Amino acid sequence: MSAGILLFRRTADGLEVLLAHPGGPFFVRKDAGHWTIPKGEVDPDEALVDVARREFEEETGQPLPDGTLVDLGSIVQKGGKVVHAWAVEGDLDPAVAVSNEFELEWPPGSGRRQSFPEIDRVAWFDPAKARELIKATQVPLIDRLEAVVAAGRVSGVVDT
Repeated sequence: MSAGILLFRRTADGLEVLLAHPGGPFFVRKDAGHWTIPKGEVDPDEALVDVARREFEEETGQPLPDGTLVDLGSIVQKGGKVVHAWAVEGDLDPAVAVSNEFELEWPPGSGRRQSFPEIDRVAWFDPAKARELIKATQVPLIDRLEAVVAAGRVSGVVDT
């Protein structure tokens, strides 16, 4: 199980969402269908919302903006992993985002270990473009966010 945050902002051109591109050698040339919300694994006895906050900060290098958490519910990814997400309205400059790193033997079988950023970049996208780039199983999170924003309601809210 994972938990994450879909950061959003309202601009003169409309709604935008912040997506993260996975780092490491396997995703260097992959784009559409590989972006994601900043998210991470839940440890036993850890609250989902705490994981979402922690992972946002680890993967962007920035604290989660103050705001109201809007519960977007859960989705199930292709491999069966359940991802629970919240939306938060706020802003973040992608130029200052810096992710935590992981180590991997690279190239495989070389015996050499290299460090790679978990997320190599984040960027703002309008919902239509975000749907093209995000993992297909995460598209409902964008749909749910748009519905909440369009209705002017914030059901399932948890105050930060």
